[in-house]
Amino acid sequence: MADTTCHVFHAAGTDEVPFTAEEVQNHLDSGQFFWVDLQSPGPDDFTILQDVFKFHPLAIEDSEHFSQRAKIDDYDDFAFIVAYGAAPDEDRLVEVHLFYSLKYLVTVHRDDAPAFEEIRARYAKRQAPVDRPSLLLYRIIDGLVDSFFPILAEFDDRIDALEDAIFVKADDTQLQEIFQMKRLLVGMRKAVTPERDAFATLLGGVDEIPGLTEDDERYFRDIYDHLIRISDLIDSYRDLLTGAMDVYLSTVSNRLNTVMKQLAIIATIFLPLSWLTGFFGQNFGWEVRHITGWGAFVVFGLLVEVVAVLGLLIMFKKRGWFS
Repeated sequence: MADTTCHVFHAAGTDEVPFTAEEVQNHLDSGQFFWVDLQSPGPDDFTILQDVFKFHPLAIEDSEHFSQRAKIDDYDDFAFIVAYGAAPDEDRLVEVHLFYSLKYLVTVHRDDAPAFEEIRARYAKRQAPVDRPSLLLYRIIDGLVDSFFPILAEFDDRIDALEDAIFVKADDTQLQEIFQMKRLLVGMRKAVTPERDAFATLLGGVDEIPGLTEDDERYFRDIYDHLIRISDLIDSYRDLLTGAMDVYLSTVSNRLNTVMKQLAIIATIFLPLSWLTGFFGQNFGWEVRHITGWGAFVVFGLLVEVVAVLGLLIMFKKRGWFS
């Protein structure tokens, strides 16, 4: 089986190399900080993480299973972090597992992480060792968190377009899109809320990251502020979608009322005619002796029709069926 390819950032730049035990050991022996970005790892890759990096078995077990809750676990010599960002895929989420120490940073993810490309390009231009590993960790997590803002901006524009379209003509496709967007926002909320709480514990001193200084905490406080903003935006858009669904249901109900009014008018016209034909179709003696020509038939017919229609219209008016 072919080795998994990974991106490695080190003092000399960025390389795309096979993820092997020898490659990893060479970077560890160099004594310089490096960043390994591993996408779609297999069982052999997790074996390297455990045997070469000496990560704790519990951290390896968590990293093997995705759909984890965002968290920060302290393992003395390294920290295991689960963070989420946004990606243009089906669920709009990318889950990243980070192993961080003062010697290395390992990021593991299955989906594409567009935020990493810009960070790799920025550090590749430096051609110098990373003097502040904690700042690289901040930029990676900040890139993941900030990736939510463009996705949420698209939600904002789409919600406005949906509301306008519903007022023009409501149909089932709009309702399906509303439910789909609500499901995506629920998924984002499940990812962002624990992530916000995890960084709150970091700032509160409950969790620790190796080598994190007081100045570094200011940067991570900025991440916490962004997560609060994202959480508030998600809640706001969920409320807007609920309002859009209410508008949809009201529009459909009003349209149904309009159809019912039209049917009531048609029924009002034809009901007296039905009664009239049924009445004159009966063999009553008085009708047979007195209504013997077209003149009498038309006079009695029109009189009954006009009286019946006026009576029904007055009744509809009193009940508020017509404005």
